[in-house]
Amino acid sequence: MKINFFKYQGAGNDFILIDHTMSPLENIDNSLIEQLCHRRFGVGADGLMFVTKHKDYDFEMHYFNADGNLGSMCGNGGRCIVAFAKHLGLIEKETNFLAVDGPHYARISENGEWVDLQMIDVNIINKDNEAYILNTGSPHYVALQSDLKNFDVFTEGKNIRYNNIYSEKGINVNFVEDKGDYLFVRTYERGVEDETYACGTGVTAVAMAMAKHKNQTGHIKTDIKVLGGDIKIEFDYDGNVFTNVFLCGPAKLVFEGEVE
Repeated sequence: MKINFFKYQGAGNDFILIDHTMSPLENIDNSLIEQLCHRRFGVGADGLMFVTKHKDYDFEMHYFNADGNLGSMCGNGGRCIVAFAKHLGLIEKETNFLAVDGPHYARISENGEWVDLQMIDVNIINKDNEAYILNTGSPHYVALQSDLKNFDVFTEGKNIRYNNIYSEKGINVNFVEDKGDYLFVRTYERGVEDETYACGTGVTAVAMAMAKHKNQTGHIKTDIKVLGGDIKIEFDYDGNVFTNVFLCGPAKLVFEGEVE
């Protein structure tokens, strides 16, 4: 059987997307997903998503990590799936869809290549020594790091992800360098088990952690640079709860094709 797929990327975070609106999602072959995401023996991607119908929302998002396992919320994946839904004719300028962490609202540009995705509210930030720990749909570790350009993100990120505290459930590890006008972020992602060019829930967590670190409150806009490009984060923070959180950035179709 041939499977029609679409390849999208959001700031270098790339995904395989499959339209599954005409039939229920069942009997998922996790090994096939892992194979399709493999960068040498498959299409190559940080994750794979299915779009399905939902009676109460425009569509439902099902996200699988590159290792083939069902994943938690993926922010850049969420933006890409909104662009894909527009491509499929499911939505036009805005949408309300369902993901694993609950409902999400998003708005999309006319050309379908820029998406502002509303993320969940966050009211808990913990500390692990000097690092910040929070969940923005996926669990994140945020640590400040100087000379991040030359830092060994893979080795240090893997060490934290697999240490005695986090190894069982896993955690995404973000390193951030404050450049003044923007934040430079690099991320080691669980499920991919490598550094990725961008992580949407990760940069959202970083922006929140830095707001808390700097004792900032009010309406906050943060420019972030990742290996794959530029992302913007916007939210309201009263010192206790982050609300009206938006992850804003590109979501572009790379190509489409068929696999057996």
